[in-house]
Amino acid sequence: MVENTCSVTMAHMMLPQHANPAGNVHGGVIMKFIDDAAGVVATKHARTNVVTAAIERLDFHRPVFIGNLLILKACLNITGRSSMEIGVRVEAEDLLSGQTRHIASAYLTFVSLTPEGRSMPVPAFTPTTEDGLRRAREAANRKQCFMQNQQSTRDEI
Repeated sequence: MVENTCSVTMAHMMLPQHANPAGNVHGGVIMKFIDDAAGVVATKHARTNVVTAAIERLDFHRPVFIGNLLILKACLNITGRSSMEIGVRVEAEDLLSGQTRHIASAYLTFVSLTPEGRSMPVPAFTPTTEDGLRRAREAANRKQCFMQNQQSTRDEI
């Protein structure tokens, strides 16, 4: 698969309804936009209905304010049998100064579904760029750690 079809950039103007009275954008608003961007990438790759199975990690680095342009860059990292890990980088641009800041990073897992709601296989993804290969390696390591943690949890029960 061509790598550039496995990514999307989305932008949203942050307005008063996105923020608290102090003008800080709510983390939940940013989380929804992250999920939306990742969902677009998962749907584009699988060409099926997809659902969020997990938010593996979400780190907020800086606040976002009313008037900022929130920019989300989502990219497919790795596929499993029916799952896909998508990474999302969030930036905020101050439109008056032009300054762009890294706001948050997240990793989400989506699952492809049949019309009946059962998981179904997704097309394999083979990255072709150095950055894509790095992201795939890091995603494989995260998946391995997750599986080991799941096994440890089962052993404790």
